[in-house]
Amino acid sequence: MDKIKKIIAEQLSIDENSIREDSNFKDDLGADSLDLFNLVMAFEDEYGVEIPSEDLEKITTVSAVVNYLKNKGIEI
Repeated sequence: MDKIKKIIAEQLSIDENSIREDSNFKDDLGADSLDLFNLVMAFEDEYGVEIPSEDLEKITTVSAVVNYLKNKGIEI
């Protein structure tokens, strides 16, 4: 979870401590579509996984990212 928070904080230029598992990327963290695109690319690079565009709409919160990666068999 710490690594995910670090990636989010770096991509969105926010304080890591402001990120909670239930944080919504758009509503709570102020991410726009370009931010979300860059965030997904950062997760793909970090975890060596491809996130198809049809899955992007499901990834709206920090916990959704964690669950998505875990479901892909990635250790968080």
